[in-house]
Amino acid sequence: MDNISEKKICQSCRGEFVIEPEDFNFYKKINVPPPTFCPECRMIRRMTWRNERSLFKRLCPKTGKPIITMFHPDTDLVVYDHDLWWSDQWEPTDYGQAYDFSKPFFEQFQELLYKTPLANLGNSNCVGSPFGNHNADCKYCYLTYASFQNERTHYACGAISSKDCIDAYKINKSELSYNNTLCNGLYKTHFSHDSDESIDSFFLEDCNNLQECIGCVNLRNKSRCILNVQYSKEEYEQKKEELDFGSYKKLCEFENSYNKFVLNFPKRYASIIKSTGSTGDNIMNAKNVKSSFDIYRGAEDSKYLIHCVDIKDSYDMYGAGGSSSLMYESFDAGIEASKEFFAIITHSCLETYYTYLCFSSKNLFGCIGLRGKQYCILNKQYSKEEYFKLVPKIIEQMNAMPYVDKMGRIYKYGEFFPSELSPFAYNETIAQEYFTKTKEEIIKRGYLYRAPIEKDYTTTISSKDLPDHIKDVPEPILDEIIACPNNGDEKTQCAQAYRIIKEELDFLKNNNIALPRYCPNCRHYQRLKQRNPFHLWNGKCQCAGVNSSNEKYKNTIKHTHGADACPNEFETPYTSDRPEIIYCEKCYQQEVF
Repeated sequence: MDNISEKKICQSCRGEFVIEPEDFNFYKKINVPPPTFCPECRMIRRMTWRNERSLFKRLCPKTGKPIITMFHPDTDLVVYDHDLWWSDQWEPTDYGQAYDFSKPFFEQFQELLYKTPLANLGNSNCVGSPFGNHNADCKYCYLTYASFQNERTHYACGAISSKDCIDAYKINKSELSYNNTLCNGLYKTHFSHDSDESIDSFFLEDCNNLQECIGCVNLRNKSRCILNVQYSKEEYEQKKEELDFGSYKKLCEFENSYNKFVLNFPKRYASIIKSTGSTGDNIMNAKNVKSSFDIYRGAEDSKYLIHCVDIKDSYDMYGAGGSSSLMYESFDAGIEASKEFFAIITHSCLETYYTYLCFSSKNLFGCIGLRGKQYCILNKQYSKEEYFKLVPKIIEQMNAMPYVDKMGRIYKYGEFFPSELSPFAYNETIAQEYFTKTKEEIIKRGYLYRAPIEKDYTTTISSKDLPDHIKDVPEPILDEIIACPNNGDEKTQCAQAYRIIKEELDFLKNNNIALPRYCPNCRHYQRLKQRNPFHLWNGKCQCAGVNSSNEKYKNTIKHTHGADACPNEFETPYTSDRPEIIYCEKCYQQEVF
């Protein structure tokens, strides 16, 4: 079996998927059975357990203190204030229960989940950042999510090692930058996508090492360019002043024309940089990483990863890494960890199975909220000998008495937690962000839908009535409650209204950028539209020899395949019906400047 591929039918979507020999070798190495869900359905299943950006108010039952939490107030969970949860004022093993061999494992885990206190947020070592979730080592950040080692970064998702940035999605090592998506090493650079190591620039697409440039595509090592045209210092300053992005009207006019301009240039089939033997998109400094996305550094010999750093020999992970290895079917996991299997918000652990909010522990099975423990099952303490005797019996029982969800899907040992047991509604989780569904679709597919909570405030101004120019915005804007034009659109999780915070206003004034006209959630969804999906298709290079196949772009030099169409094929996140011009790596490299 290790030397052949095997076709399977996903028990969730009923589509066909393939398990390759390398996959079988990995499953054998970690001693788990092959999956019965296809990679995409496995991804969605994990995502239904991850609420990043839906925050609620409820009371801590132990202190009576109001808290901000990722758990909806209607869920019958015990949710503690973060500081209390991390204190020694309660003991997680007090909620331990003996394993009941007459009931499926996942039913017993759900019982434990609803009685064991949970931390209000999935944060660790965050200072002055109560309005955020799934963050680690962040300082003074506001409405920032799934981020690591940031300072004073607001309205961000997936930010790593960045400072003083606002409105960001998946950025790394950037500073004083605004409204960027999938970028690395930016300084005072704004409204850019898939661009790196650039300074004092606006609207870059697939650029590297630019300084003082505006509206450029596919440029390398340039300065003072506008729409890919070189200018003198004096000409550049004059044209920049004329563009005047402090005006919302001028900003929108330029952005609309720029978006059309971008489509006239070839894009590489996938953004894979300084990486070998890898497939996916937005991958940097990786080796032999397959079907993975948003990999920033140090990933090796892994597959089906999303938003990971420093991880090896791992499969099916989201938001994981930090010097970790042999990880499987988990999210928000890692940080000096190994063999964390089926883990949710589990860090610095060794050989754990089916855990939620566990830290610095080893040899756990079906545990919640444990810190510094070992040899526990369903939060009950065992001796080493008892633990290793009982775990194989539980695995055998999970296979003999599997959990069956209401859609008829079967969950034996080796499957991640069933979506229907998640404490979150589908539309509260990142599944809604990347696989957006209507209320009717959510219910039809067996997921939980929860209506948004009615807001208890009154808007004081419409976004269309905001001053056009940032220079005309008065300080009292900080007291206004601004109505978002999307008016509560559930597909963008619209917050209906928003405020401007002082740090944001100061930043916009200092950089001559107009006020945003949409709430942070809607702005986040606008950035999501810039990224490619977490899916790969078979594609072919669209270089037709002298021109692109759609004849919108004329090659600047003669390519190695001459006037004939390039024969190269590849795996790509671009479908053939999209408007972008897609080149293979070799043709693309010949056309960047």
